[in-house]
Amino acid sequence: MKFVDHAEIYVKAGDGGRGCISFRREKFVPRGGPDGGDGGKGGDVILVATKELNTLLDVSLRKNYRAERGRHGKGKNQHGADGADTIIYVPEGTVVKDENGEVLADLDKEGLRFVAAKGGKGGLGNAHFVTSVNQAPRFAQPGMPGEERTLILELKLLADVGLIGLPNAGKSTLISVISSAKPKIADYPFTTLIPNLGVVKTNFGTSFVVADIPGIIEGAHTGAGLGIQFLRHVERTSYLLHLVDISDIQQTDPVDDLIKVNKELSLYSKELTKKPQIVGGSKLDLACERKRLRRLKEYCRKKGLPFFPFSSATLEGVSEIIEYLSQEITYLRKLRQ
Repeated sequence: MKFVDHAEIYVKAGDGGRGCISFRREKFVPRGGPDGGDGGKGGDVILVATKELNTLLDVSLRKNYRAERGRHGKGKNQHGADGADTIIYVPEGTVVKDENGEVLADLDKEGLRFVAAKGGKGGLGNAHFVTSVNQAPRFAQPGMPGEERTLILELKLLADVGLIGLPNAGKSTLISVISSAKPKIADYPFTTLIPNLGVVKTNFGTSFVVADIPGIIEGAHTGAGLGIQFLRHVERTSYLLHLVDISDIQQTDPVDDLIKVNKELSLYSKELTKKPQIVGGSKLDLACERKRLRRLKEYCRKKGLPFFPFSSATLEGVSEIIEYLSQEITYLRKLRQ
């Protein structure tokens, strides 16, 4: 299935039905009076969060959503039926914005609803306008138009841990060995073109969700590389596992690599810098000289960042990372209760 985390749609609620102009005309009922019924209310357009979807693909395939209009009132004080609502199901974690980027709703839990466009009120029939000086009003109200607007939908993955790092830092490989996720893995930049979610089950009977965020490069906050397309997913995570390649094959300074990614997070949103973060030195099996490992370890010690060297190939150090994250996530969950 294609992963779509952004969609722009137009929604139009139903117009209200018009009120009726009618007079009783029954045998043996002289001057029966006005009996025009009210128009029905127009249907609403409602967004509902569901666990059954994990992408905005279905929503994006249809650009216009309209609710049913209210029925017109009839004689004999018969009110018009209300128009049917239009329900749009979206994945948990969908943020609804208007054209100006203002957040209207955050549907981050199953069953949350947001009325994106309210249906128009039905008009009153002429039976409502009888007065002592006007016993036979010959007018009724028209129905009010339903709301309409353009909406921007953004999906932010709901995960406990976000895997971040430069391209080829080993994020996809790690998530493939600690969960049942099967991401595409290769030795070229931007192998991962979509975020991957994996459920990690621990030996303590607990579990947590990990999101493999596609490689973030310098300038990502302005759209470079995969840009802000996937930076938004980091906002939902509770914890960050920052992977840095410490193998002898890599020629860059591991500390610079760490700083570059954190800088992009900060430039995108200061809130991301407040998230708890640990550093994982990946590809330990290819770090024979250990120079890069020692360099990164010393930097993390000075900055107070927990550091875990590991190898997804040999699984060395992987269990230590899972155990640490499990304890931290459990603690954070208790704080929210």
